[in-house]
Amino acid sequence: MFDPAVFAARRAAYMEAIGPQAVAIVRSQPERLRNGDAYHPFRQNSDVLYLTGFTEPECTLVLRPGAETEKVVMFVRPRNPELETWDGRRAGLEGAKDRYGADAAYDASELAVKLPELAANVDEWYVGLGIDDELDQVIAKSIARLRRTEKKGQRPPRAVVDPRAALHELRLIKRPEELDALRTASAIASDAHIAAIRHGRPGVFEYELEAIINYQFRRRGGAGPGYATIVGAGENATILHYIENRKKIADGDLVLVDAGCEYEHYTSDITRTWPANGAFTPAQREVYELVLQTQLAAIAMCRVGTTLDDIHQFCVKALTEAMIELGLLAGPVEERIADLGYRKFYMHGTSHWLGLDVHDAGAYTLGGKPRPLAAGMVITIEPGLYIARDAEGVPDALRGIGVRIEDDILITNGDPEVLTAACPKTVRELEALATAG
Repeated sequence: MFDPAVFAARRAAYMEAIGPQAVAIVRSQPERLRNGDAYHPFRQNSDVLYLTGFTEPECTLVLRPGAETEKVVMFVRPRNPELETWDGRRAGLEGAKDRYGADAAYDASELAVKLPELAANVDEWYVGLGIDDELDQVIAKSIARLRRTEKKGQRPPRAVVDPRAALHELRLIKRPEELDALRTASAIASDAHIAAIRHGRPGVFEYELEAIINYQFRRRGGAGPGYATIVGAGENATILHYIENRKKIADGDLVLVDAGCEYEHYTSDITRTWPANGAFTPAQREVYELVLQTQLAAIAMCRVGTTLDDIHQFCVKALTEAMIELGLLAGPVEERIADLGYRKFYMHGTSHWLGLDVHDAGAYTLGGKPRPLAAGMVITIEPGLYIARDAEGVPDALRGIGVRIEDDILITNGDPEVLTAACPKTVRELEALATAG
């Protein structure tokens, strides 16, 4: 976990952003049943993590910038030696104050009772609605209760505000400690991809590569994958979010792996595609080189002032030209862009924010227009071509070829920093690794 001063500074920045006539309410997601009485592993809400570093379930953070005392209030599970024997240690109320910076801490079960008093007489409540039914009910009942007590001096807020407007803007620009975590996550993921390429031979199952990758994540100190690891061989590489990972890799298959490591709650996001037998066929190589050329040019565009829309439109044009060159589409290029014909083979965006979430927080537009990139933003660049085996009117040699190449990019005041540069991606590098063993 980061130094507690880091989280204190983040809370201070958020409270300054919303002002003294506001209260912010940030809550962890509830634990979810997997099946029977077994739960999915709990992963803290990223906003709670960003502001506190607290990793336990049943946590609600209330920030009160205009309060004279108890500006930072946490509702958490109390210590319980019997339950801790079964489910692990808890910070408890004292730990919330001593370790996580709360001015006051209360039992999580008291939220509905205490929130009206803590959040009365301000103009705005910053809280995300429509995510957690239980929290929605607490908010609605708290407002109703304050309406009944308004004549006695405790009034409800004038507005409930989406917290993304302020909090997620803070999360968008990464601070040094966040970049350190992202660099480590990227280094671990790069090594995991290299291990997968070395082992991804014909006869190996996709799930074996998934196991190798996830093992590397944990062996190096990561929490595991930041999202479900994708291992798609052959025609499975043409399915964008393929996670079954059951197929035996065949001779002649391309293998597409999309996997990122979560480290200190920050995740990397890398995709590599390589020939299982160590040699691209001429058709595979042609497709791969066209995607790689597009990706390298797009990375070069990752500079302050450029927009993600600029980068995406460049990739759309370059890949549409590639589709025509490959015989997948008939020109002219402008018409295939205008009629969205290119989406048959390139159907996703080129970039997204990266951080605590793989599709991280932050608005993509400002004032209705694509926002310019700024130093400290971290994005992905991930062009691809996906040619389904049953696609109509395509050359037979191209059927079942899926290629995506993805790297993580830090926007700086100069050249972009490729956080995942250690992960090989040239044809020569990939063929050498795939035959090295």
